Amino acid sequence: MRNRLRAVTFASAAAILIAALQLGAVSITSGAEAYKAPRTADGKANLNGIWQALNTANWDIQEHAARSGPAVALGAAGAVPAGLGVVEGDEIPYLAAAAAKKKENFEHRLTADPEVKCYLPGVPRATYMPYPFQIVQTPKYILVAYEFAGASRTIYMDNVPPNPVDSWMGHSVGHWEGDTLVVDVTRLNDQTWFDRAGNFHSDALHVVERYTPLSPDALTYEAIIEDPNVFSRPWKMSMPLYRRLEKNAQLMEFKCVEFVEELMYGHLRKQPSK
Repeated sequence: MRNRLRAVTFASAAAILIAALQLGAVSITSGAEAYKAPRTADGKANLNGIWQALNTANWDIQEHAARSGPAVALGAAGAVPAGLGVVEGDEIPYLAAAAAKKKENFEHRLTADPEVKCYLPGVPRATYMPYPFQIVQTPKYILVAYEFAGASRTIYMDNVPPNPVDSWMGHSVGHWEGDTLVVDVTRLNDQTWFDRAGNFHSDALHVVERYTPLSPDALTYEAIIEDPNVFSRPWKMSMPLYRRLEKNAQLMEFKCVEFVEELMYGHLRKQPSK
């Protein structure tokens, strides 16, 4: 009798285990299926919407502990939040001279960071600043409008015009690889940084971005960075971007030039005569 009970118990346990494995297999298979994004009229993945990165990459793209900010008088209000970093392998392959320059940038970040001066943020930094941005998609052009400083750029999908002049936001040319929007960005000047920690580049910067739908309300963003004047090899950063879901979601104005006039030009003010 005891042996029969043991056999029944074993059979029941085996049945439960098989069922669990089957459920697990179904779950794994379902999770492995790629998300299929909604389509635009021309059949491409629909990336339209207002998006925002929710990380601390604008403070430091590498992993970092919380620390005091450059303006100690601001206390906790100006402190740097801890972050896991967005750089693959958490290593930026600086050349020796460039590594010294990065350290110098960090030491003078309170006044040297282009963000402080309200310069246009550049690519890829515009994507992960703590402000939303909007993608407006058409078959021939994709407009990306950023809240910070009213920055914007056009991604040319067809009839790409020449761009002989370097600029803060560069020259963007896109194409589709399945549901992934791939953007080749060149003609960037050297007047932007990657973050507030002093990570920088030269005017030889070349960025390849990839925007891939992850779910109805999330994208995966990747950027491959290449700059032979500053780095010994290409490197990559990646992060999720999240859709702003407020019913009235919209970009607000953050025209910061007026906030920095005193900082940048106050010393030029004519002094009253005695």
